[in-house]
Amino acid sequence: MKGRIHSLESFGTVDGPGIRYVVFTQGCPMRCQYCHNPDTWEVNAGTWMDSEEILSNYDKNRAFYKNGGITVTGGEPLLQIDFVTDLFEKSKKENIHTCIDTSGITFVQGNSEYLKKLDRLLSVTDLVMLDIKHINMEAHKKLTGHSNERILQFAEYLEKKKIPVWIRHVLVPGITDDPKYLTELGNYIGGLSNLKALDVLPYHNMGKSKYEQLGIDYPLKDLDNCPKEKVVWAKSLILDGIRQKRQKN
Repeated sequence: MKGRIHSLESFGTVDGPGIRYVVFTQGCPMRCQYCHNPDTWEVNAGTWMDSEEILSNYDKNRAFYKNGGITVTGGEPLLQIDFVTDLFEKSKKENIHTCIDTSGITFVQGNSEYLKKLDRLLSVTDLVMLDIKHINMEAHKKLTGHSNERILQFAEYLEKKKIPVWIRHVLVPGITDDPKYLTELGNYIGGLSNLKALDVLPYHNMGKSKYEQLGIDYPLKDLDNCPKEKVVWAKSLILDGIRQKRQKN
């Protein structure tokens, strides 16, 4: 099966456990203000690639991936759920660890046809890295153009299915760094029994040049990079929120 691919990375170290072969799919419905890959938005762009070709590329450096595996990210990989399922089913036959890095925005609660497809994919998925952009619904909508309702429903569905999840949160100064909401995020994810890790990532403006090349206005062009020490502070607040939740339970 073929999928629309934006790019490939042979030695990813921040896309799941170990060294990963990272597949960047094309297409994304989100419009996050800090997105550094606006060239992945268009669903009809990218290069058609077969899942067999991707696995062949993986095999060329297989020895390096013994503690890693394949991560499919984007864009939004679940826009191409059939392709990712095909790739992961073939991967599991070769005992390759599989990971999806997703926003969860494509989740449709109560749609039996969709859930059947999702369940098939999750049956061959070892880990989901879920990006929670903002825990507050209105702030999330302002930041991304979408409510976080589907994303949180997806998080709860992953818990129900007992799929290990890593939560990712980008710390954007003045937007996602409110102590109240960081603690609230911790309270929320502290209630997920399948939570395996938390990554707090500092905002950076390295994608600004891409916007200029594409002729797109960059909403955060006047915002400085987030200091690493602020990330440490934010993560401690989220972890405190997790502990508060778990102590109550």
